[in-house]
Formats: sequence, structure tokens, C-alpha cells
Amino acid sequence: MMREIGKVNSDGIDFGKTAQDYAKHRAGFPPLIFDLLKDRGIGVAGQSLVDLGTGTGTLARGFAAQGVEVIGVDPAEAILEQARLIAEEEGVRATFQQGNSEATGLASGCFDVVTAGQCWHWFEAAKATEECQRILKPGGHLVICHFDWLPLPGNVVSATESLISKHNPAWEMSGGTGIYPQWTIDLATGGFEEIETFSQDLSVRYSHEDWRGRIRASAGVSASLSPEAVAAFDTEHGDLLRRDFSDDPLLIPHRLWCAVAKKLMNKAPSIKL
Repeated sequence: MMREIGKVNSDGIDFGKTAQDYAKHRAGFPPLIFDLLKDRGIGVAGQSLVDLGTGTGTLARGFAAQGVEVIGVDPAEAILEQARLIAEEEGVRATFQQGNSEATGLASGCFDVVTAGQCWHWFEAAKATEECQRILKPGGHLVICHFDWLPLPGNVVSATESLISKHNPAWEMSGGTGIYPQWTIDLATGGFEEIETFSQDLSVRYSHEDWRGRIRASAGVSASLSPEAVAAFDTEHGDLLRRDFSDDPLLIPHRLWCAVAKKLMNKAPSIKL
């Protein structure tokens, strides 16, 4: 299990190096996620929410636009600066601060919701769940969610993943299904209850330029390769798209997946007779 260590994790992956492509080309979570969570009483105006591993704030900004009081936490200051700029451009109010998900430095028992979008696999699960327990109010919710591309036989995602592996043999994140049963175990062993999961498949339109930028912003490319290696990969990726996947825009299959859990309510004090 990989985790954060300040700005660069133990595998040398640094998303700060991807900040420009990350902000410009990553599609982020679809609006549907906010509706599905609001149906569950999560992300309602007036609630307080901490978004761990916030990146450019795709979840944080979406919740803030709904009147939620949001703090986005991330170890990479370069990405946080992009989050602040985008929030200002969108006219939404959210706080973005540097910190680790295992030790946020935030006050105990003060937040209604903690979210972790596209990032739980980078955390040290036991410490992250303990930290979520600490900062959540009794009855508060922890939400782990992903919006992953789906490599299917012969599709552009599968071809792109094969190319990443060619240029970065150390990359081990190909072939994903967008389903994460281990995260529900993390929640249960971390003392959370009423665990629910749900998912929905969607297609996202990407121009060739945006798909190349999206892949450059991934862990297997700009976050871990040298600038020269990134350029070599990107050139070959562009050739691949023009040769084998000429439709522009591309329709990239994705799966939205969420796990929702609740912190135990305080037990009522026993009455001695």
C-alpha cells in the first residue's frame, strides 16, 4: 500500500510535478456524485467538510458550490495553488491547506463529513481512518470515492495503459475495475458503521489533446518520470491516438464508485440505580 510522505510518496511519485496538466486536463468527478451523496444527507448546505488528498479540489469546489463549508487538504502545495486559482475563477469559497491525511492538524470532532476522492490508495489506511474518526463529529460520514477510466479489450484506455507500462515498467496500476472492496474493510476495521457502496458507469468526452494531458498528469507518467521521459512517452502516445484511435473527441468509459460510512454516535451514559 502506497502512502503520502509529505509531498512525495515512498515510491517517488510527486503530483506537484503534474500541477499544470492536472488542473487543465483532468475531468474531475461528474456532477452526478453530488446528487447521489445529497440523497444520503451528505454535502448539504451548512455542513462542514474536509476533503483529503484534495488535489485541484474537484470535490471540494463542488461541495463548496452547494453551500458546504469546505477545507481541502493535500501535501502538494503546487496543486493546492491550482485549486485556489480555479476556486477563485469559479467564484466558490473553500479553504485549501497543506497537510497529510494521516495527520491533518485540524480540530477534533468538528466536521460533518470527510471525503477522499481518487486518493485513498495513497494513504496509510489505519492511520487515515483513525484521523477521520478524530476530526469527525459523532454521526458524521466518511466518503471514499473514485472516478476511474476502464481498460476494456481493444479500447483506447487499454492501449494507453500498455504504453505507460512500456515507458514505466515500475508502474503497477493498470487493469483496474474501478471497484475497491479493500476500502470497505479499512472502514470496518477503523470502527465505522452503516457501510454502503454504490457505483455507476459513465462515458467522458476527451479530445486527443486532453487525453494526452490527462495521462501526463497520472501517477505513471509526469508524477514519476523525468521530463525527458515524459516527452518521449507523450510523443508516442500522440502517434498511437492518431494511428489507432482517430475519433476526436474520444469517449472514455469510466466508473464512479463510492463507499459511505458513519462514525458511531456517542453512547448515552449508563444510569446507576
